[in-house]
Amino acid sequence: MANNIQLSIAVHILAGLACGCDQKGVTSGHLAESVNTSASFVRRTLAKLSKAGLIETATGKAGACWLAKDAKSISLLDIYRAVDAPKAFAIHDYSEQKECYVSCHIKTALEKALTKTQKAMESSLSDISLAQIVSDVKKK
Repeated sequence: MANNIQLSIAVHILAGLACGCDQKGVTSGHLAESVNTSASFVRRTLAKLSKAGLIETATGKAGACWLAKDAKSISLLDIYRAVDAPKAFAIHDYSEQKECYVSCHIKTALEKALTKTQKAMESSLSDISLAQIVSDVKKK
């Protein structure tokens, strides 16, 4: 199973902005170097963060971006939702085997359990601010 890194990349980008790497705003190229990925991937992520109102951007050759609000008021849940990261777990889409009771009912049972788990994860993310992440980064 492949790991989804959308949330961690978005948090990395926002932490870079929150640390004030450049008082005039940070470019996608600078952020891409920090994340060690392509500037185009960073720009796609920035577009999602901008649409969610978490950052502001200036376009053009001297384009840059900065946080739209204080890092204390941005939760990891805000970021998770902004980048439209997938749920923590997904249920397989294999066809039911009619002769097997488990096969016919496992998806319903799992959906109940995984919905509870997803809500717990989202609740946990809502309790952690970008400012807390930045504080931890600066301690290292």
